[in-house]
Amino acid sequence: MLSQDLFIHHVYFWLAYPDKPEDHAALLAGLKALSKVPSIQQFHIGVPASTNRDVIDTSYQFSWLAIFPNKEAQDAYQVDPLHLHFVETCKHLWKEVKVLDSIGAY
Repeated sequence: MLSQDLFIHHVYFWLAYPDKPEDHAALLAGLKALSKVPSIQQFHIGVPASTNRDVIDTSYQFSWLAIFPNKEAQDAYQVDPLHLHFVETCKHLWKEVKVLDSIGAY
């Protein structure tokens, strides 16, 4: 059984210029660098899957999933210099960001 303390941080990015390959590359590089934040247990960088159902939103360009052992580790991530650097150097790349955080419900 997974720990109830796990904190899941899922972020979706819509690029300001989704047709620019260099913006895709820059955000991907930024997310890879962000993965080195020490409080992250696991991470996943994704792009929309080729599934096609009415309930699926494929309008974003990247998703970022980070798993933390607890809320305190996620709080540390928010102020980690690598996270602050990512936001400062990559924020010009996106027009929208949506964050979905969750914790265990069991």
